Amino acid sequence: MPFVEIYLRKGKTPGFRKAVSAAVHESMREVFQIPEDDLFHVVHDMEPDDILQAPTFAGVERSVDSVFIRMTFNHRPPAQKAALFEAIADRVTSATGMRREDVLMTVLETAAENWWVQGRIIDPETGFDTRMSPEAVRAGRVG
Repeated sequence: MPFVEIYLRKGKTPGFRKAVSAAVHESMREVFQIPEDDLFHVVHDMEPDDILQAPTFAGVERSVDSVFIRMTFNHRPPAQKAALFEAIADRVTSATGMRREDVLMTVLETAAENWWVQGRIIDPETGFDTRMSPEAVRAGRVG
């Protein structure tokens, strides 16, 4: 059950907000193979002065249109997180026309026992949703 928070400056359209959320969700479905209904996103509309960032970081210019995406999920291998970052950046820029340089992401990893939602059944051996395929669980591709 990944949990996603999307921070953006006020003034973005509902369509833009939904496009960013859908890009993140479809990327997680592809990379983590989560079920379609495993969607828990919160979009934070921030006042422009409430998002502070350096105009240049790591030698790359960032604009005031930056979007911050914070994802919380169970531990994943570094290569899988890198694949998720790339998939999200590709989808967000394609869906919204944003610059890739303005998509910023971070991950908070937590243990499987730190999640609860009524109706979800967790496999005690894997710590993952029982709807996930055993092959995906063994390969560490699910969430």
